[in-house]
Amino acid sequence: MADLFEKCAQWKQVQLIKLAGHYPYFRVIEQHDGTEVVIGGKRLIMACSNNYLGLAQDPRVREAAAQAARDWGSSTCGSRLANGTLALHDELDQKLAAFLGKEAAATFSTGFTTNLGTISALVERHDLVYADRQVHGSIVEGIHACYGEAKRFRHNNMEDLERHLVAAPREAGKLIVVDGVYSAEGDLADLPRIVELKKKHGARLMVDEAHGLGVMGRNGRGTGEHFGVHEDVDLIMSTFSKSLASIGGVIAGRADVINWVKHKARSMIFQASMVPSAAAGALKALEIIQQEPERRERLWDISERVHRELRLMGFDTRPSVTPVVPIAVGDQALNFIFWRKLTDAGLFVSPFTKPAVERDCVRAVFMATHTDEQVERALEIFQRCGREVGIIPYERPHTRVEVKMARPGADGFTSSSEDAVATAARAEQAEPLELGAILRNHADSLRQRLDDAAELLTWRALNTDGDDVRRLAQLPERIWTQRHRIQNKLLSMGMNWMSRRGPRRGAEASDATEADGR
Repeated sequence: MADLFEKCAQWKQVQLIKLAGHYPYFRVIEQHDGTEVVIGGKRLIMACSNNYLGLAQDPRVREAAAQAARDWGSSTCGSRLANGTLALHDELDQKLAAFLGKEAAATFSTGFTTNLGTISALVERHDLVYADRQVHGSIVEGIHACYGEAKRFRHNNMEDLERHLVAAPREAGKLIVVDGVYSAEGDLADLPRIVELKKKHGARLMVDEAHGLGVMGRNGRGTGEHFGVHEDVDLIMSTFSKSLASIGGVIAGRADVINWVKHKARSMIFQASMVPSAAAGALKALEIIQQEPERRERLWDISERVHRELRLMGFDTRPSVTPVVPIAVGDQALNFIFWRKLTDAGLFVSPFTKPAVERDCVRAVFMATHTDEQVERALEIFQRCGREVGIIPYERPHTRVEVKMARPGADGFTSSSEDAVATAARAEQAEPLELGAILRNHADSLRQRLDDAAELLTWRALNTDGDDVRRLAQLPERIWTQRHRIQNKLLSMGMNWMSRRGPRRGAEASDATEADGR
């Protein structure tokens, strides 16, 4: 008889990554000052928080949250449907509806459960939901929980979306769901074209503005405002755990639709409402966003500088046109080695791997409250570590690059085929850690490079992918026929080597990454 838990006991990948000293998740933060954190007694620049406007540490937001806890207690201890709707929640609903230009809004306890509840409540049997393949996991879970039929279209591929729409039965209700800003790589949904298609085929459009609210558009209303199609977006969703410096979520739209969601969404009916401090903090943050547009300007100034400087160094940050900065590495093992070096040098960033992104990358996000000195220090760390692992050359390949950003007033956005910044050291085009790269380093770094090379081989043995298989196919037939034994041999040799050597220095205090929490 099969044991449900057996797969858990056999899953060794995390253990092996920890042994290699490259485990990037669940890092324990001992002190948080907004732009800097302390982990394992070491201070790092926080460069991967979604606290875009720096309001999570703003004294006004903190005091509003604290006062609400004093006035209302620590929890409502009930759902919004029953005993959990406070005057704070009602005020937040109304002010968000007004800010987003919609008839009504409803707030949930988290952004994740906002998407989960809204989609599962609206899409019933015989309905269809169309979602971009790179939408957030909360949208995916909402699709899984609904009773309708799901169609996933290729990322930002409008021909593929229309192909699905054309095939839909005329009597089926249709909902298109996209992220306004895609959180992993910072590119935008093609909302103008999506709006055309939804009108042509009688569909409704829901946009997740988790990374757009407070950032995109002249007034911070999101990607729809940026493209001038705000009125054509039927449902606007956002989370409070980013620019609004709290936790919770909102869905805004036509009054009758919001009323339906409030009475049908299981994550509204059967989940306790937002704690009072979270609602009050979001209210104060919303007020500041409307009163202090200079925060948004500062965020865009920093983001544009970071994109430009990194591309001048030879890094590839495409396809982003937003404050999300994906630094393409291309090789999973090298990606984690690069992340480890950045962490050791004092920079807190997040590694992203396939299938969450098309290319393995390290993702950075800067805040409006970062100082110029902190940004300069972070850029220096990126350059030094990128050169050490061979991602960028020692000589800058560019003296000038054009960086197009989707900041307020900018025209359109940059697609992945534009703004090309070629670099001879890109991981997709050259094997990392090759002999020439090692010899370019100083002699005292040779041992570290050999350590990295051994870890890289071990990682590849654990994660043989299509590219590795194609490279093996180029070897003599005798070696190709022994490929499985080669993989196991590499794994065995690498694990024996790491076991004798012990954990990497600093691996005991395994640092963690943030996932895109909603």
